[in-house]
Amino acid sequence: RQALADTLSDHIPWEEAETGEELAFTRPGLPRDVLRKLRRGHWVVQDQLDLHGLTRDEARTYLVEFLNQCKNRGYRCVRIVHGKGLGSPKREPVLKVKVKHWLMQRDDVLAFAQARPADGGGGAVIVLLKSGSGPG
Repeated sequence: RQALADTLSDHIPWEEAETGEELAFTRPGLPRDVLRKLRRGHWVVQDQLDLHGLTRDEARTYLVEFLNQCKNRGYRCVRIVHGKGLGSPKREPVLKVKVKHWLMQRDDVLAFAQARPADGGGGAVIVLLKSGSGPG
């Protein structure tokens, strides 16, 4: 478990620090409408991970394991609930920033966008994964 968790860095370069409220990312070369489709629920969410109440280290470990399982199952679209930080000591969304950075480090993550309000809004992110070698 520790080896898996160590594959994702906690270091966040200044230029990648959270500057706005909404999380959004696409790999270079993807069609411009991928984010719009993610935001509008174009893909069916096939699984989800809830990181509420976890420490940073626990969240990183669970995220790595979850994404690896999704890859093995051939899932393309998943939701990750990171929370809004309302329960954290300074009421800041610590995991939101971490999840963004961790997802950007994964080659199997093509894009992600903040969830629609009905799907968790600012407390969750919808992730589009590369098609894997999971069950057909």
